[in-house]
Amino acid sequence: MNLEQTRFNMVEQQIRTWDVLDDSVLELLYKIRREEFVPAGYRSLAFVDMEIPLGHGQFMLEPKMEARILQELHVKKTDKILEVGSGSGYLTALLAEKGAHVYSVEIVPELKTMAEINVQAHDISNVTLELGDAACGWSKHEPYDVIVLTASTPVLPEAFQKSLKPGGRLIAIVGEEPVMEALLVTCVAPDDYNTTKLFETCIAPLKNAQQSERFVF
Repeated sequence: MNLEQTRFNMVEQQIRTWDVLDDSVLELLYKIRREEFVPAGYRSLAFVDMEIPLGHGQFMLEPKMEARILQELHVKKTDKILEVGSGSGYLTALLAEKGAHVYSVEIVPELKTMAEINVQAHDISNVTLELGDAACGWSKHEPYDVIVLTASTPVLPEAFQKSLKPGGRLIAIVGEEPVMEALLVTCVAPDDYNTTKLFETCIAPLKNAQQSERFVF
């Protein structure tokens, strides 16, 4: 089976069937080649419905998850975007293609370097990759039109919501094993937010993610 047939199968069998029907998102999956962002040792698994290890306890999201996140955020060409967790730079590249500028923050130096190499190799110029801990917010370039957390957090820090412009959208996977929920938070007006539950899932947490309060008796 050739590469393009495998890519086609991924889009038709994994991604469309997960309610990703936005043609602009589906077209982007053909344009930005996922296998070029996957570590060399896992390249043969680039289109498989699984999380791909990046090292340092971090993973690439499943293809269907990346596509669904992109669809639900409705990214516009004027949007300033914050991505928490650059990983390999693949979702960064997808966001950059649809938005105005992406500020992507990565806590693991080796992964920041990986993302930089991948983004530069694809001549993507509207991305700023920064090294730091953004698990509880990243006010440096706020306010943002779009925020996406690429790993889970037991509790969603208020700082993220407060960093949204009116009309801004945020996607985060919130909760703890075994059940977490992908939430879409929309800022409808200053200090007024609407939260929609998208789907249940379970992925690794952000390093230094805010923890839920524990009752001690």
